[in-house]
Amino acid sequence: MIANPVSMTAQAAWQDLLRMLKDSEVAGIQGTPRLKSLGGRQKSYWFDTFRLGDKMIDHYIGEDTEDLRERLENLAGLKEAAKASEPERARLVRLLRAEGLLTPDAATGQIFAALARAGAFRLGGTVVGTQAFRHYEGLLGVRLGTDRAAVTEDIDIASFEQLSVALNAAGDGAELAPVFRDFDFAPVPSLDRGHVWQWKQTKRNTLIEFLTPSFEDDERLRELPALGVSAQSLHFLNYLIAGAVEVPMLYRSGSLIRVPRPERFAIHKLIVAERRRDGPDAVKSRKDRAQAAFLIRHFAEEDPWLIAEAYQEAMEKGPSWREKIGRSLERMPEVRTAMESTLSR
Repeated sequence: MIANPVSMTAQAAWQDLLRMLKDSEVAGIQGTPRLKSLGGRQKSYWFDTFRLGDKMIDHYIGEDTEDLRERLENLAGLKEAAKASEPERARLVRLLRAEGLLTPDAATGQIFAALARAGAFRLGGTVVGTQAFRHYEGLLGVRLGTDRAAVTEDIDIASFEQLSVALNAAGDGAELAPVFRDFDFAPVPSLDRGHVWQWKQTKRNTLIEFLTPSFEDDERLRELPALGVSAQSLHFLNYLIAGAVEVPMLYRSGSLIRVPRPERFAIHKLIVAERRRDGPDAVKSRKDRAQAAFLIRHFAEEDPWLIAEAYQEAMEKGPSWREKIGRSLERMPEVRTAMESTLSR
């Protein structure tokens, strides 16, 4: 049985809110949906193609999936329903707040909502770190509580460089500069002059960082042109954000954001915890292990096959992966036992 489960009422409201937010995003299509390939990628992507003055605009909708195709087929119905959906979405957010699900403070909620309106998540941005962890309650049907492992002021957004380059080449991009300006974020100077990947809020301690997977030996700064920012490239990040999912952010009438799949988040946290267990990031390492422990215990009880699959995929990626995962689990004997139980089923 799940410890501290989310009520059936809250789970139904969360699912309804997610559905309505997805419907509302598709209902905003102005022109004709068209399916395209991007930059030689094997996947196909939908674009909203319309004329603006004497220019044709390709507005990115999303990757071609059965779920998205069904919404596009019902576009007329979604447009009609979207007119009255915002008050209902706001009611659902209030219900979920009353049910005790984690919600952002007003300042953080405003920032997330502004990032969503600017296109940060529509264009492939994925919220990672503790802010992602906070959004797993509705997805998993379990409350996280008010533990320190779920507390942060920072916002970390990761995106694939190749997708960002392709979207930018297709003519679509986010408008993040007004968000930074309106919420008093100042660029944090980096050693790589002329490239900014961090923004610090001058009136609060909120820090926004942009990240991207590194497929090279180094972890240098790279560009995310569709978002108009540089990003710190990191090893192991590709595993984390592959197959990211959409979830509602519970502020006002809700916003649609993207987070990693929770089973991948759990295994990735084992790796990250070992990478930064010494030095100034030791406190973050303890939080990494706490988040991994919570999720692994949950999956060991509720969906052992899913976490076992994520674990085995990571372990097959090479000795460095196996070493870091193994060392983290050595520090967490109860979690290691839970993980091993999933592999024996």
